[in-house]
Amino acid sequence: MTNQRRIRLFLDSNVLTGGIVSPWGVDKATLSLCAAKVCKLVLAEVVRDEVEENLMLHAERLAALNAERLIEDYRRLIKLTKPEIVPYPAYDLVRSNRHLIRHAADVPVLLSAVASKPDWLLTHNTKHFTKAVAQKSSLRIATPVEFFRSLSAIFR
Repeated sequence: MTNQRRIRLFLDSNVLTGGIVSPWGVDKATLSLCAAKVCKLVLAEVVRDEVEENLMLHAERLAALNAERLIEDYRRLIKLTKPEIVPYPAYDLVRSNRHLIRHAADVPVLLSAVASKPDWLLTHNTKHFTKAVAQKSSLRIATPVEFFRSLSAIFR
């Protein structure tokens, strides 16, 4: 087996939830890369808690069997990916870094990403995770589609 380092992907809750809930798409493909151990899932506790809350809300709207399958799929994903867990940032750190991003709820997510130093932060929230935020935080922020386009450029 080769000793190459895997690409570390910090996923925002919208990508993670989308990948679990959607039957197909780039979010699901991103999770598949992590499950196949091509990439390493970097999972912030703040993101995990938001995903679990979103999945419970989604499950409430499903038939019992489908709701159970959804939760089981999530558990299986966590087991397969063996994510690198990033703890919640300290409250004082969140408060003192409020200026980094427009939406207050995104500050702990951004600080978790900064602390974990991933290769990529993938999100659909380009309204808040802007190029200016990427520059201030020194993070490579992209949507899953942009990430896959960058990957495909390697093979051209």
